Amino acid sequence: MGVNYFQGFARARNMSYNNPPKFADWLLSLFCHPEQVEEVQGDLQERFQKCAARSGVRRAKFRYTLEVLGFARFIFKQRRRASQYQTQIFSFGMLTTYLRISWRNLLKAKGYAFINITGLMVAMTASTLICLWIQSELQFDRSYSKVDRIFQVYNRDIFNDEKSVWSTTPSPLAHELNASYPDIEMATRYVPLTLLLSVGDLNSNVKGALADPDFVRIFDVNLLSGSENRLLADAGRIIISRRLATNLFGTENAVGKTMQIDHKDHFLVSAVMDNLPESSQFQDIDYLIPCEYMIKPGSASADWTSNNLSTFVLLRQGAQQAAVNQKIRKVTAHHLKGTLDNVANREIFLHSAHKWHLYSKIEKGEVVGGGIVAVRLFALVAIFILVTACVNFVNLSTARGEMSAREVGVRKVAGAAKGSLVLRFISEAILLALIAGLLAAVVIWAVTPAFNDLVGRHLQPDFTSPRFWASGLAFVLLTGLLAGSYPAFVLSSFQPAKVLKGPYRFGTAATPARKCLVVLQFAFAIVLIISTLVIRNQIDHAERRESGFNKEHLFYAALPGNLEKHYPLLRDQLITSGAVVSATRSLGPTVSLNTRQWGVQFPGSVETDKNVEFDLFGADREFIATTGVTLLEGREIDISKYPTDSTAIVLNETAAKAMRLKTPVGASVRFQKTDWHVVGVVKDFIYESPYSPVKPAIITGPAGMLAHQWVNLRLNPAEKLEKNLMMLEAIFKKIDPGYPFSYSFADDTYEARFAREKQIGILTTTFTGLAIFISSMGIFGLAAFAAQQRIKEIGVRKVLGASVPSIVGLLTADFVKLAIIAFAIAAPVGWYIMDQWLTDFEYRVQIGPGVFLFASCSTLLIVTSTVVWHSVRAALMDPVRSLASE
Repeated sequence: MGVNYFQGFARARNMSYNNPPKFADWLLSLFCHPEQVEEVQGDLQERFQKCAARSGVRRAKFRYTLEVLGFARFIFKQRRRASQYQTQIFSFGMLTTYLRISWRNLLKAKGYAFINITGLMVAMTASTLICLWIQSELQFDRSYSKVDRIFQVYNRDIFNDEKSVWSTTPSPLAHELNASYPDIEMATRYVPLTLLLSVGDLNSNVKGALADPDFVRIFDVNLLSGSENRLLADAGRIIISRRLATNLFGTENAVGKTMQIDHKDHFLVSAVMDNLPESSQFQDIDYLIPCEYMIKPGSASADWTSNNLSTFVLLRQGAQQAAVNQKIRKVTAHHLKGTLDNVANREIFLHSAHKWHLYSKIEKGEVVGGGIVAVRLFALVAIFILVTACVNFVNLSTARGEMSAREVGVRKVAGAAKGSLVLRFISEAILLALIAGLLAAVVIWAVTPAFNDLVGRHLQPDFTSPRFWASGLAFVLLTGLLAGSYPAFVLSSFQPAKVLKGPYRFGTAATPARKCLVVLQFAFAIVLIISTLVIRNQIDHAERRESGFNKEHLFYAALPGNLEKHYPLLRDQLITSGAVVSATRSLGPTVSLNTRQWGVQFPGSVETDKNVEFDLFGADREFIATTGVTLLEGREIDISKYPTDSTAIVLNETAAKAMRLKTPVGASVRFQKTDWHVVGVVKDFIYESPYSPVKPAIITGPAGMLAHQWVNLRLNPAEKLEKNLMMLEAIFKKIDPGYPFSYSFADDTYEARFAREKQIGILTTTFTGLAIFISSMGIFGLAAFAAQQRIKEIGVRKVLGASVPSIVGLLTADFVKLAIIAFAIAAPVGWYIMDQWLTDFEYRVQIGPGVFLFASCSTLLIVTSTVVWHSVRAALMDPVRSLASE
């Protein structure tokens, strides 16, 4: 037993000793390809056995190890050569070769090239224009050097968890913040207004503003001439813009010159400022005068109870908005204590300059969205359009796979690596994108002026800037990579054995990946169609809304000092002339809000009613007759007939409901420390946004007006407008020869309130049309390839008796199914996007089923009309020709 054990152990040890070294075998497995290890190892072991028999095992093991090392060195050199060869594949020379081959291929397939280049060009043009507009929106009111520290002060009332927010503040607030709060470096009041400026015989109504000295420093007002000392600190001094200085004084130095305001007050030009930036809310301001010109110390407009101006502040470096808000929130409440009831819940807060333009909507007492919704909407539109063009390229490239199959097969047989083939196809995509990009630059240059007219901005790409071309090149390369990557990897994956042995079929219109891309393309177009329809419906919904007054032939103009002084004479001559049917004075245009009032007391009012906000209108007699507002109860104010009407008021329907007055006429109402009596109730009329509900409004007589700044005229509709205007100008200038006859019409002003929404509607319609055009071109090309691939099937069907309509239906059905799937995906997405956009409007349209029905029908019509041409053409082809090769 023991002898057998030791004999077995000796044989095993001898067998192990006679085998090749394990280290050498392990080393061979590292360097040799797994499929070749067994073959190479067998040859080496055969040599090992012969050498062991001839020269001994020790010598055989040594030679075996040397041969393995030699083989490893050979493998390493082979891989190094392959690596060097691979590096040359991606050389600049090879890239230029691929671009040249791509150019030749494009010349051969002109239809394919035209569809892709046109689609990419249109997409790049539209995306670039949208990006220019978005950039201008995002940069609006951000050109100030200290923009991060500039804020506007807002008021907020809180009662029973309900919040009311407004942007006007009391006049003393700016001084209080400046003097008592170290975190605030500067503060200024601001009141925009239009005044009559006169220099000699030259008269002009000009937009300007009342402001404090800190306004110049906060908003980087650039002074071109004049002294910086005591700017806007001295009464009787004015700062004018370069634009206004040129208009009034020509090339003369305007500093030190005198001008007249409203033909009564003389002002000395103390400085000339550069025109304020176009990307600023102050862009139209042509002069600045001290606030004290109109806000007299000690007057009602200068106390804490009047919210009649804007307050802007500049925080000190390091001051935090939240901390400052906490410190200043009760400033107004403190000063109003004992003056007005229910002020304990009033507070102020800071609204950042970064959000003035795009975050201006007030909802539930908070400043939320606004223009940012439109910015996000069009950012999505730009992405949709660009992706649609890229999808076109992907679909058409993969559909043409059969044409590239043999090229790929031959190149692979010749030793081309997959990476070089990927580069070959991506270079073709980049070449197409470069051509499209250059054409897009030309189109952008040509259409930018028209686009500027559409959006009301001065947008101009800087074609001389290296940065523009660098970013443009990056955009083109990114588009080329985005469009070309998937086709490049798909086409480079062809197997030579399959594509070279005979006719090769790669993908039809039923290819799953291509189906998904077509669905995506349709979905984008449907979302844009839904958006366009909803925006159009919202505008129509607001335009159909009853305005509550007669906009036709309603004329209004500023009423400067001389005309206001001689108003009775002016009115009599206007009526006598026959050009005017009725006339009334007012604090502001009748189509605009005048001012607001809180703390109104009325019969049965309780503490909570003092928090209700009422809009105030100051007007003279014949207000109702002139504006065409409908009188529901009582009469209108007429102090010439009723001397007590100096304290008479007229309520709108909403105000009467807010006061819960069963018999409003005769009721006594108290505000502004005055007892008023109601003489009439009028139907609600729209004087602010047509997208918002009408607020409670009170129309006061002359006692409720600080000044009669406007005249409102109902022109005689029986006379021609030109004749009426000529007569009006003659009468105005007869009473005040220096009056610059300028005016507005209520219907134009009212229509202007739809301008931004109509602008968004036009832009959406335009870009939706472009997206549909791009999609249609892609589907058109795809339908052509699909029909070509099924040409023999169609021939067989015709031989078997199939009719032309049945064949057309067969070829069209695939695309119609994809469109239906796309609609099922796009409908909820489109609804969500538009529902978010509609949140900006309190008076909003409902997104009804008609929108989706129209969108679906439109999509099906577009798809069928695009595909049917190729379908009919294929169905009419002679079967003898299509089956000739069979």
